[in-house]
Amino acid sequence: MSLHEQWDALTTEELVERGGLKWTLKDARGRPALGAWVAEMDFGTAPAVLGALREVTERGDFGYASEALHERMGEAAADWMAHRYGWRPEPAHVHPLADVIQGMVLAITEFSRPGAPVIVPTPAYMPFLDVPPSLGRQVLQLPFLRDADGDFAMDLDALDAAFAAGADVLVLANPGNPTGKVFRREELVAIAEVAARHDARVFADEIHAPLTLHGRRHVPYASVSPEAARTAVTAMSASKAWNLPGLKTAQLVLTNARDRARWASIGFMASHGASTPGLHANIAAYAAGEPWLNEVTNYLEGNERLLRDGLAAALPEARLAPLEGTYLAWVDLSAYAAPGEPADRLLESGVAVNAGPSFGLAGAGHVRINLATGRGVVAEIVERMGALAR
Repeated sequence: MSLHEQWDALTTEELVERGGLKWTLKDARGRPALGAWVAEMDFGTAPAVLGALREVTERGDFGYASEALHERMGEAAADWMAHRYGWRPEPAHVHPLADVIQGMVLAITEFSRPGAPVIVPTPAYMPFLDVPPSLGRQVLQLPFLRDADGDFAMDLDALDAAFAAGADVLVLANPGNPTGKVFRREELVAIAEVAARHDARVFADEIHAPLTLHGRRHVPYASVSPEAARTAVTAMSASKAWNLPGLKTAQLVLTNARDRARWASIGFMASHGASTPGLHANIAAYAAGEPWLNEVTNYLEGNERLLRDGLAAALPEARLAPLEGTYLAWVDLSAYAAPGEPADRLLESGVAVNAGPSFGLAGAGHVRINLATGRGVVAEIVERMGALAR
């Protein structure tokens, strides 16, 4: 049976039985809701990753990671970036982390000006709005511009003004969550010019970078210009593209000489949370996981078409943002918002999605829908969403 056939055969009963958070919510009658909210996939992971984890288990390799394993991870990540994106940072400048959010914390606490506000373009991944206040930083929400086709663009004038007013860090998710936006090289160059003009920093969250769709190609922010390399603090991981979030491993790529000097003092504890099995899994994903990943992206494109066609038939006033990357669809349901937020009404109908307001002020009337599940499940999600029109 092919991978696509295996994924087509996924059932809600099987997914609920797995026991993950994504499939724990219930509808108004107490029945399991369709899990389309937590950002993880229902596809398992690549054979190469499973093989690496079996070897870890057979060796009982559950102790603290060695420096040699850290170095192997840096080499694998750098080789992956060279192969997939045409840019290879020095492997010695690629460091292990527990997760990408830890990278954001470090970008704020270690590599930016103390006390300065943090700019978060919205709609934005929820922790981007929650983490800075927990660190004593103000969040400046910067709504994306949108064109007639629904594409997102950075408001460069507003960004320049926010930096001029004292902000010191821009959070840049590329590809975007929940927008599905994949930034073009010229867009990244323009952002870097603004940041460099104010001697500011850009935290580049590139966790979804391998998951580009419909012919789009990821461009690492730090790669586009000397200004970008100087301003960047980049975080990445195999966790989204190969479905490994529970293994708690990510990478921090440092392209600024001052940041690398600072890392010499903080790196041991900053890297300490990365798990040994997660390091092995990330290495295997980067080194041998591409064939499986290509099957995933092809399948996701089909799921996106199914959602787009289904919404056009059932909810013709819904607006689906262009999905260029990730597996997270951003849908404007404001035409169907009354009464209440669409996400609340969808849960009553048995579909668990993320409510737009949790992604910032720009999210009112929207929902985020996770498409990384079986095609039959997606079809059922679309069918149940039709209740909004009734």
